[in-house]
Amino acid sequence: MSPVNPYDDAATARAVIDDTGVVLHWNEGASRLLGHPPEGVVGRPAADLLADGSQDEFPKPGDARWHGVLKLRHRDGHVVSARVLARRRGPDDGRPAGWLAVAALDSVPDPADDPLVNLALTQSPCAMLIFDEQLRLCGVNDAMARLTMVPPEHLLGLRLTDIDSHPEYAKYEENLRRVLVTGKPHEVETFQPVPGETHPQAWLARVARLTGPDGRIRGVCASVHDFTEQHRARERLQLVNEASVRIGTTLDVTSTAQELAQVCVPVLADFVSVDLLDPGEHGGEHPDRPLPPVALRRAAHTSITPGCPEAVAEPGRLDDYPAGSPQAECLVTGRAIVTTVPSGDGEGWRSLDEVPFRGVREDGVHSMLCVPLQARGATLGVAVFARFRSPVPFTHEDVLLAEEVTARAAVCIDNARRYSRERETTLTLQRSLLPRQLPPTAAVQAASRYLPAARAGVGGDWFDVIPLSGMRVAMVVGDVVGHGIQASATMGRLRTAVRTLADIDLAPDELLTHLDDLVVRLSDESGGDGTGEVGATCLYAVYDPVSRRCTLARAGHPPPVLVPPDGPPHHVELPSGPPLGVGGLPFESAELDLSEGSVLAFYTDGLIESRERDGDTGIALLCETLAAAPPGTSSAALDQTCDRVLRTLLPPGGAADDVALLLARARGLPPSRVATWDIPADPALVAPVRKQVLDQLATWSLTEASFTTELVVSELVTNAIRYGAPPIRLRLIHDATTLICEVSDTSHTAPHLRRAKTWDEGGRGLLLVAQLTQRWGSRHTAEGKTIWAELALLDQG
Repeated sequence: MSPVNPYDDAATARAVIDDTGVVLHWNEGASRLLGHPPEGVVGRPAADLLADGSQDEFPKPGDARWHGVLKLRHRDGHVVSARVLARRRGPDDGRPAGWLAVAALDSVPDPADDPLVNLALTQSPCAMLIFDEQLRLCGVNDAMARLTMVPPEHLLGLRLTDIDSHPEYAKYEENLRRVLVTGKPHEVETFQPVPGETHPQAWLARVARLTGPDGRIRGVCASVHDFTEQHRARERLQLVNEASVRIGTTLDVTSTAQELAQVCVPVLADFVSVDLLDPGEHGGEHPDRPLPPVALRRAAHTSITPGCPEAVAEPGRLDDYPAGSPQAECLVTGRAIVTTVPSGDGEGWRSLDEVPFRGVREDGVHSMLCVPLQARGATLGVAVFARFRSPVPFTHEDVLLAEEVTARAAVCIDNARRYSRERETTLTLQRSLLPRQLPPTAAVQAASRYLPAARAGVGGDWFDVIPLSGMRVAMVVGDVVGHGIQASATMGRLRTAVRTLADIDLAPDELLTHLDDLVVRLSDESGGDGTGEVGATCLYAVYDPVSRRCTLARAGHPPPVLVPPDGPPHHVELPSGPPLGVGGLPFESAELDLSEGSVLAFYTDGLIESRERDGDTGIALLCETLAAAPPGTSSAALDQTCDRVLRTLLPPGGAADDVALLLARARGLPPSRVATWDIPADPALVAPVRKQVLDQLATWSLTEASFTTELVVSELVTNAIRYGAPPIRLRLIHDATTLICEVSDTSHTAPHLRRAKTWDEGGRGLLLVAQLTQRWGSRHTAEGKTIWAELALLDQG
């Protein structure tokens, strides 16, 4: 018989037995084990091969796997003890159902006496330590001896704390003692500095208790594995994960650049700086590839050294980097560049401009990595990573890691840049649409504040003070739903509409009805997809200083707060009204009598509402703040109150929504400044009326305005008698700079200017009034109409 190849399947005894116990296959190894040739076994019951008493040990048909020791009958009659492993195989794999049995002689040497096992333990590539029950070292294999660099015979019999007094050794020995007592395996990660390496060597030690055959605890063993590469890969993944979490938490360019620098120090570099291109140098846009010399503005930097002494440029400073500098080459080529100076003295950069590279020489930077910040096809700037404390230069893996982190940061910086640009555009639009300063009126003293949202973007809040005829004044505050340019543009359209509707002296509820129709039309014009749908809230009030009565109406807007001169602040009860854009629902007005010096506070919901506070709590806090406002009747006092309100109600980081605040202190006109006459509907009695008007002007010391006033009164009264309906009333209102003449009747027909022809006998009266007065107009009232004209007293004489 030919020699057996030890690696051949024939060296193993194999047999296949079906479910009936008949042998289907018998290999050469089985023939060698029992001496039976295949033709003498195949087709016969397998039980014939069992020695007496072994039949009960054979696997049952329902088993899936079986193992045990069988007594088998050799061909020459003697009994062979064999270890058998049998597994079931079914018809699903295309073969007959049955058992595949593998057998070997039942003669296993004692591992303690097996030289092969001893050689394996000694020469295993896994470093091993064996300690007795007193935790004294009693065994060290070759791999561990190479790590300790001390001959094993000098270590045996010692405890770890005898070998070294480092705290890590004491900690490790405590872990050994815990395993020895509890019997629970334990894993320990340790890090050992390696000369010339940036990162320490990482080791994973697995500790287990050793127990003898008699159950006695004999000691513990520790297997030590080098997992430095796995640890570094884990660090890299952790850095990438931290970058995705920590970079881009705000939409601020500088903060995002600072987050990039902080994430990479000290894991990747000892010093990191982020320098950005100025869009203004390139027509407002970032170029694909800038040409040297490159002007970069320092956005952020971070160092492993407290105080960042390596930074030669303060944040915000602009420096020029010439051709040949790592920063310029990095931006021109669009790829990362590693520059290494083995001597660490910065000699390679001595020829460049002094200031940007002074730190390279003075701080001992020996390796520098420049990575371009690129996003959406544009180059935003460069991130510079420098090493001076770590002795190892940047590797290819470091470059890949830096590129991954900066790529994420570049997108965040670009998002912040785009947001900042859109926000600035929106703010510019918002400021252009809001009143630059409130117009001075005799009716109210006013102060206002507008603050855009800190994070959500500029919205559509607005406020306005609109002078009306008869020394009255309209006050409005509104809030467009949404944020961004669209909201600001809608706000501008609504503010213009309010001023137009106010100019024709509509009552507050009527004005809101017309404004609601406009918002509905704007939503319809935006399309049916809902993306341009418009919604808003508004509060509109008209105050008459003569009657000291304020008429208000609101469309889903928070009610104003009234601060009377002799009582606590409280919010005004008003019918709420639906928000603008709902359509088809009515609005209601309410009237309020205001005492001299009363203050009305108008605001948007961004002032009173936040995540931590609901609207009712915010109104209560606003009332408390207004109650504690500094006393005084000057405009400066109102400005101080505005600032106090914002400081108290808004968080330090700014409001989550836009805030508009308008404070108006009511003034009353003394009765001595108003004169009223009931006019009979008789043209012959106009002369006595003119005489009464001249006498009143003399009482007011306004004789310089007598001629003009007499003509205007004569024309307006005559027109009311001819074309109006009684009763007719004439009222003169005297302000410090203005004289107002009003004629009211019960007719709803409004006059209008027209150019009279040469042969016309009339039609020139209103044209004369328009030429003699500062402005004139008409307004509808509940009883009819009022024609009014204003004369500027400063222009007289």
